Amino acid sequence: MARDRKLRFRAVNIMDFYTNPDKAIEHLEREMDIAAVADPDNHHQGDERGRPVDFYEYSRRRDQLHPDFIKLAEEETYSPARQIIEPMMRWYEDPDGNFIEQFQTTGFDQRIWELYLFATFVEMGLKLDRSNPIPDFQCSSFMDEFSVEAVTVGPTMEAGRIVPQPPLVSSEESQAFWKNYMPIKFGSALYSKLCKKYWTRSNVAGAPFLLAVEDFSAPASMTYTKSALERYLFGYDYEWEKGTDGTLKIMPHRIKEHIWGKKRIPSGFFRLPESENVSAVIFSNSGTISKFNRMGVLGGFGSDRVLMVREGTRVNHDPNADKPIGFRQVVNAPDYSERWVEGLHVYHNPNAVHKLREKALPNAAHFYLQDDGQVVARTPDWHPLSSTTLYFSPVDVKAALEELGYET
Repeated sequence: MARDRKLRFRAVNIMDFYTNPDKAIEHLEREMDIAAVADPDNHHQGDERGRPVDFYEYSRRRDQLHPDFIKLAEEETYSPARQIIEPMMRWYEDPDGNFIEQFQTTGFDQRIWELYLFATFVEMGLKLDRSNPIPDFQCSSFMDEFSVEAVTVGPTMEAGRIVPQPPLVSSEESQAFWKNYMPIKFGSALYSKLCKKYWTRSNVAGAPFLLAVEDFSAPASMTYTKSALERYLFGYDYEWEKGTDGTLKIMPHRIKEHIWGKKRIPSGFFRLPESENVSAVIFSNSGTISKFNRMGVLGGFGSDRVLMVREGTRVNHDPNADKPIGFRQVVNAPDYSERWVEGLHVYHNPNAVHKLREKALPNAAHFYLQDDGQVVARTPDWHPLSSTTLYFSPVDVKAALEELGYET
């Protein structure tokens, strides 16, 4: 692999087949050495159009840039994300023509979410057609076709200023937040997309159409608002109790509406008129810079002085469990592994005109609402529900790993 004229990594040489792995590796290393010192023009493919773009060259004054973009572009802590995003973006087609400007300014969160979806779909082996700017993704494999529009939930704004989310100190405040405030936030973003009627477009009609939503309404909000999304999509609340034999009993209660202040919306997105044209809603609380940072470390990108520790909760497959399982992992450790799809949730619309096949989005968690209000979930063996990443920089990573008991 070597960079073409637009700095995208592409195949420049295909080796012969070997029955001896050692011979194959020897040949590979020899050809890589030759490619590394070759004139860059030798790797150009002849079909490149346009010039390469520096995604981190400031397009505006520094005070006009998004603070998280500045961290990504400048700080050593985020160097793994910075370096893995750069070659990925070379392949990310920009039909709107405004990706870089928005990536650096007001649309940073939205563009990171789109880039996460791009990486996840590519990892799944899907072919992406971005020749049409609407919707964001047209995906296909040898047996499935579907379209996806990305949605983000932003902070509440008044007079150009961010209104802080309500306090979560007392139990009553927390319950009101998850049962009404956040469902209304999700509902506003999803309903606005529903009104655009993407399914009437010729490049969308006749196949499943999905909305992919991420919550950026407050710092780290996506790590604790998933239940509010589920409550709004399916329109059910749940109580539970355990019998004397330890059996878990879940009791669904249908919700009519969500109320917060003067705002009132009907509950159950999948019950709304014309929502049958949305086959599923997908969500992940991993579509953030932390995800790119962890994947960057796994790929060998960035500074070798950044140590990361990931901690959170994962699915407990015990049918009578009422709590998830906690975990803590050292991202730099030799036994650490992670995939882009980890943490992706797919909520299937029970009323969809075009059903989405579960195999269309492999290795994700899939959720199905039953007629009695119960939800059937099919999740991978190891599936994170939420996590945060702690950063330590600059540190001697090798010494830190040895102190933690890892062989380096």
